[in-house]
Amino acid sequence: MSKQVIIDITVPNQTKYLGMVGRIGESIAYSLKGYLGNRRELAYHLNLVLTEALANAICHANNSDPDKEVRVTITASDRDLIIRVFDHGQGFDLETLSQKKAQSCDEGGRGIQIIHKLMDQVRYIRKEDGNVLEITKSLN
Repeated sequence: MSKQVIIDITVPNQTKYLGMVGRIGESIAYSLKGYLGNRRELAYHLNLVLTEALANAICHANNSDPDKEVRVTITASDRDLIIRVFDHGQGFDLETLSQKKAQSCDEGGRGIQIIHKLMDQVRYIRKEDGNVLEITKSLN
């Protein structure tokens, strides 16, 4: 039976916490037991993905509202790593945004495209009390 490590982080809805959460992703990459891939590359990817997902939740979903919070959970097992970013915004259409070709001057959409490129699966799930961006990276 595979053991899991679950990290649950809730931060104020402020971008000053992006670096801290990104570094947590890096730390996870270096501590994964049994991972045979390039840890430095995985650490960079996790930092970037966490930073982009958290920035989207803070700035777009929660409209930079200082009274809101953003919750991030990271679940690591032998098989995969699952990042979930919870927001309380109106949501967005993941498929449309993922397929949109980002222009260099576009304000939105590039973060989701980066996440899609670096991770194996990306889902956006609407819940009664908000939304969850679920990002999966296979570790095998």
